[in-house]
Amino acid sequence: MDALPAQVRARVLALASDRLGALPLDAVPVSLRAVARFTPAKRARLGAAALAAALESDPGFRQGVAEEVRDRHPEVSTALLAGTDVPAAPVEEIAAYAYLLRSPGWEARVARAAEELSARSARAAGAAQLDAVERLTEQLDAVRATGREELAAARQDARAAAVELAAVRRKVREMGDRAGRAEQARRVAEEALAEVRRELEELRAARDSELQGLHDRLADTEGAVADARRAAREGRQDDQLRLRLLLDALVGAAQGLRRELALPPTEGRPADTLAGDYAVPQSSTSLQGRADEDPALLGALLAVPTTHLIVDGYNVTKAAYGGLALEAQRRRLLGGLGGLAARTAAEVTVVFDGSDGAVPVALPAPRGVRLLFSRTGETADEVVRRLARHEPEGRPVVVVSSDKEVIDGIRRAGARAVPSVALARLLERS
Repeated sequence: MDALPAQVRARVLALASDRLGALPLDAVPVSLRAVARFTPAKRARLGAAALAAALESDPGFRQGVAEEVRDRHPEVSTALLAGTDVPAAPVEEIAAYAYLLRSPGWEARVARAAEELSARSARAAGAAQLDAVERLTEQLDAVRATGREELAAARQDARAAAVELAAVRRKVREMGDRAGRAEQARRVAEEALAEVRRELEELRAARDSELQGLHDRLADTEGAVADARRAAREGRQDDQLRLRLLLDALVGAAQGLRRELALPPTEGRPADTLAGDYAVPQSSTSLQGRADEDPALLGALLAVPTTHLIVDGYNVTKAAYGGLALEAQRRRLLGGLGGLAARTAAEVTVVFDGSDGAVPVALPAPRGVRLLFSRTGETADEVVRRLARHEPEGRPVVVVSSDKEVIDGIRRAGARAVPSVALARLLERS
């Protein structure tokens, strides 16, 4: 029985298990009495070795199983025993019946069944391999498509990085120019100081204490100017502001010297020579023919380097999703602004009214978004106008609000007004 194909063997054991379960206890062979106590589901599996041995060594038991086959399948059994054509049936069934009935040529039928089952398994294995190849091909196509998408994204990032690098280089050049002008101003101040010192030699006895204090102030100013020059090369905004303050201090020191020496006032100021270089013309009411409500216009404005976006919070949320509670409105707007700040690298400030007492104890703001609440006695509109006026002249400032008073106030400060619906539409697209 070991020579039987696995499918044929399994069918023979199943028939033997059914026959064993139908026999009375006294008719069960001694070797199979322990197996007979198993449940039908376990009998063919756990008692397979004992059933196979009994079929080989006990002709009576095998004949009993064959009788069961003749009773269940009389047409197939008659055809097998007569050696005629067998009705259509699975090949493993025919081989199992032939083995149990010991019909003429049963060995040949078992051999043919083994060949056919082997061929069937080979075909199934080939089909499985073909399916595997197709799946792998699909996965490869998907990986290639993903690679192409990632390559396109990387190229786009590279182009954006190139644009940003060009902007940085331009800023570095501008800061170099500023540092050169600062160096020239320092040399002029040093020459003026040397001249003043020569003139003050005659008055040293009477003004020693005053000249000593002035000398200390000038020494501090010279060191601060040197520090500001190094900060300008590194391109940091805080150091630029410090440089401007130190230059003001230098001008103040020179003015003090002028008062001490009773020099006549000069016409103009050093900053006047720079005003034309840094003046920014007022922007028109539309960009590239776009309407103010077009979100593409707001996107183009945010693409300008160092842009500061100031948002009148409730003016936007009540127009876009006023049906929500105030906390839900704030959270939804903050979430959209966080993604916008990450995409555009713009400075983003959003202002909400805080005088209604509804401000939470701790409302987290997304990375890159500055969250402000107006204090008691003032409105968010006032805070927005103060922020716009606080920015230096020439910096691109965009204020999102549909409030006429806010729009009028920020336009006088040189900022660009954009309706709330434009920001709402831009956030919906992202």
